[in-house]
Amino acid sequence: MTAGTNAKTDPLFREIGASWCWLLVGPVSAGAMLWIEKSNGYGWQLSVPLLFLVLVTSFIALQVKAARIHTSVELTHKTLRQGTETVKVAEIVKVYPEPDHPLASEKELERWQSARALGELVGVPKGRIGIGLRLSGGRTAQAWARRHRHLRAALTPLVEERVGTDELDEGPEIPPDAGARP
Repeated sequence: MTAGTNAKTDPLFREIGASWCWLLVGPVSAGAMLWIEKSNGYGWQLSVPLLFLVLVTSFIALQVKAARIHTSVELTHKTLRQGTETVKVAEIVKVYPEPDHPLASEKELERWQSARALGELVGVPKGRIGIGLRLSGGRTAQAWARRHRHLRAALTPLVEERVGTDELDEGPEIPPDAGARP
């Protein structure tokens, strides 16, 4: 380990939410507008391409910034951060196994699949897959990530090491609406 790094605070898993590379769409759209104008015989008129450059780039910058705040995930030895909500790993009692049926199927779902999603968003963000968690106090929640299997693989040993594998199967049954938002 090098000086200045701390193994307890280094992320075990991290997703940034969105890439700033999307901002290149603004200049590309402006360049496409310039090419369309020139190829149609209008010459080099910069007003419309500049408008495209400013509007498209600023709109996408706003979307990327929001995605980086609200759909980022970070797991350390002590905390799991989902968007702006942070849960201590010590509060996680169990990581449920992967469901038998996906959320989109018409078959019976696992109880945790209808629990609230961590973070300030109403549900699991688009393009992410939920991971069932039993929290202290009998609460249930869903963690989520694009690379959900990697998050599950990093989170499960942390919980099992602290709780123990024998204790994971014990505990009260959780009603289907436990942890749901009103």
